[in-house]
Amino acid sequence: MYLDYWQLDAKPFEPGCDSQTFYRGAAFQSAINKLRYAIENGRAAGLVAGAAGVGKTLLVETLRQQLSEQFQPFVRVVFPQMTERDLLVYLAEQFGAPPADPPRYTIEESLRRLEYILADNVARKRHAVVVIDEAHLLEDSGLLEPLRLLLNLGPIGAPPFTLLFVGQPTLGPMIQRHGALDERMDIKVLLPAMSASETADYVTHRLEAAGATREIFAADALKTVHQLTGGVPRRINRLCDLALLVGFANGQHTIDAESLHAIHGELVTVPMAA
Repeated sequence: MYLDYWQLDAKPFEPGCDSQTFYRGAAFQSAINKLRYAIENGRAAGLVAGAAGVGKTLLVETLRQQLSEQFQPFVRVVFPQMTERDLLVYLAEQFGAPPADPPRYTIEESLRRLEYILADNVARKRHAVVVIDEAHLLEDSGLLEPLRLLLNLGPIGAPPFTLLFVGQPTLGPMIQRHGALDERMDIKVLLPAMSASETADYVTHRLEAAGATREIFAADALKTVHQLTGGVPRRINRLCDLALLVGFANGQHTIDAESLHAIHGELVTVPMAA
């Protein structure tokens, strides 16, 4: 709707991004480097913690894309609140383990299938990766100990896969309360929100990647974006996208701090019942 008005080729603040629109902040790149080191050196486990909206999903997808074919299969568990049996069945299926005949879908059967396929994977000089999304929800699930024990399927000192727990900031303390699992954590990464300068660079980068050739957000507006969003990418995208729409509707030449405050007020204000 507003692309022609702002002389853009694409919407700059869509939730997803490609290699052209991707912004590589210092903290994000540091997290990628640490995770790659852990996986490429066959470490057992690690965790990534960060508030909602800071880019954990994008981090995992970027990691997957950067790893070589040696680090396969790359399995993501996006709904971790399942039974131990269902989790093991799911992992066996995702790893491509041959089905039992007839399939009984028991814990013992799934463990045998996993042991077989992981041994085959190692024999082919491959190292698998298992990512547990929303892992902070696992506190009372009974799955933390089974997940830890899965790391014992390979030879001593050589886990057949790297297990990554990804979740909100409560994930770190939760893992610490499970001492045996915490001992297996070779790396812990905190993904923070962006700084004020990174927020300004992020907004500018996304606009330029979308074809912007002039200043659209004034300097004071870039500072205000960080103030109102706390440097959380998801919030930045939402605020800036709406600012472009409102700016188009109001015939603005640039987005200023005042208009951002007004837009943010509309985003966070919940009407009260009479």
